[in-house]
Amino acid sequence: MSTHQSSQNPAPPSNTGSYDTTLTMGARKYLKSYGLTPPVVEDYQTQASRCLKQLSSKTTSIDKYLYLSGLRNANVHLFYRLAVDHMKALTPLIYTPVVGEACLKWSHIYLQPEGLYLSYADRGHIASVLHNWPQNSTEITVVTDGSRILGLGDLGINGMGIPVGKLALYSACGGIRPDATLPLTIDLGTSNKTLQEDPLYMGSRRDKVSAQEEADFLDELMEALVERWPGIVIQFEDWKNPFPALERYGGKYTMFNDDIQGTGAVILAGIINAVKRNDVPIKEQKAVLMGAGSAAVGVAKQIVQFFIREGLTEEEARRCFWLVDTKGLVTNDRGDKLADHKTYFSRDDNHGKQFKTLPEVVEYIRPTILMGLSTIGGIFDKDILTKMGQWNKHPIIFPLSNPSANSECTFEDAMEYTDGRVLFASGSPFDSVEHGGKSITPGQGNNMYVFPGIGLGSILSKATTITQSMIYASGSSLSTSLNETEISDGWLYPEIGRIRDVSVVVAMGVVRAAQEAGVDREVRIRNMKDDELEKWVRSKMYDPHSETAVVEQEVDEMLGDGRKASSAKRSHL
Repeated sequence: MSTHQSSQNPAPPSNTGSYDTTLTMGARKYLKSYGLTPPVVEDYQTQASRCLKQLSSKTTSIDKYLYLSGLRNANVHLFYRLAVDHMKALTPLIYTPVVGEACLKWSHIYLQPEGLYLSYADRGHIASVLHNWPQNSTEITVVTDGSRILGLGDLGINGMGIPVGKLALYSACGGIRPDATLPLTIDLGTSNKTLQEDPLYMGSRRDKVSAQEEADFLDELMEALVERWPGIVIQFEDWKNPFPALERYGGKYTMFNDDIQGTGAVILAGIINAVKRNDVPIKEQKAVLMGAGSAAVGVAKQIVQFFIREGLTEEEARRCFWLVDTKGLVTNDRGDKLADHKTYFSRDDNHGKQFKTLPEVVEYIRPTILMGLSTIGGIFDKDILTKMGQWNKHPIIFPLSNPSANSECTFEDAMEYTDGRVLFASGSPFDSVEHGGKSITPGQGNNMYVFPGIGLGSILSKATTITQSMIYASGSSLSTSLNETEISDGWLYPEIGRIRDVSVVVAMGVVRAAQEAGVDREVRIRNMKDDELEKWVRSKMYDPHSETAVVEQEVDEMLGDGRKASSAKRSHL
């Protein structure tokens, strides 16, 4: 019994699943939770009705977030049953966009430990701090320093909401056991003066450490993580400058950066499906990206790989992209020193002319694809959207910034100004729009379509590293996961309620890519056929609905009372 007390005289339970009101009296007595919950044995429908009624009584998004957070800490399996069954409604409350508000207020709304905090003062003994984490079976961690939370900037330790929310989705969407996850926030100081002066701020008030100090700290952290949990998957999230860590550790550890690689993969999937429908040959595609940060470059590089696989040379594929930052079109002769990550897409064919605004670039390029990763809300205005509709039969417009207020345009505007012909995906959710007598549902290029499958596939294959081919496979697999109805309705992404099925498809693609790259260590699945692999992957996924039956079976077996054991089997990653 790996997550429940297994001795004949167990101590009071620390696992919140032990307080589930669907447990029988016999199970409660064995787990020593008898009497700590009301005496009735409930079914899930009753639990769900109560929880949803309580949730609906909350009048603000942050109150709903806090309620769900409390539920997760009080009854973990019930929380995930609700999350799985009400994925579309609850995901915005668990993660984006509401997690952004939670992070802004984290030190003011803090109630209880939900992850592990490491301070710069812990250097030299990080390993000993990691040993304070109670779960010995940890298989995946999300780590942030809070220096660039969503589009909200440097929030310091208030960024803990990101690892907590992200890992909740790893469990709900990808079937990774909650007790195998580690939310991890690194306090390397903050340059946010407002936080430093906030008497309730719970992080250190020192300025941000230097790049070298950060690198030395992370070296120690990475070694300590794999020493404590060999094979752990390490996902970096919301770092202001994510490239050094990715370059330093990408080939050495089982790690990836979701802002760069996950974003790139999920947008890749949407682009693959969009270009099939916009009647423009690959070699004639012209993509303008508003935003030239790490996420934008990650997206563009993933699409470059797709264009190459469709027959273009790397040079031809690279020249399909024009990046725009706060100073205008990124060019070699603009006169400023470009950040290293921008140089790959910097243009040398502008003939000495500089284009300083997005409208100027759009007029100059006349793109077939317009993507936004700028966090500048509404920058895709009526004039730009109208011209995209004039130049293209089916313009591809992806405003990808989060949260919703930072989206470059709304779905309603994109539909109105392109006469309903837009191929649309956003980073934040938008409501459906009525057009031509039909209700049109927008696509959402949400990273949750890929990162759970990347994590699950990496864990199940026991990958030694996460290769670029594995990241690409996550995106290309996602593009194939739509069912016939979704395809006929013109969707670019599958329905979010099917996310667990989608995660199986993505995980299988990641496993196969790991095998092809020779970085897998789970040798027994190498020769499995696809249908066998799918069945095996599903058998390894955490199912919150089966947990009560699993506990009852374990109690039956432990007590040896001759009762017929349940057929449920506990999943182990």
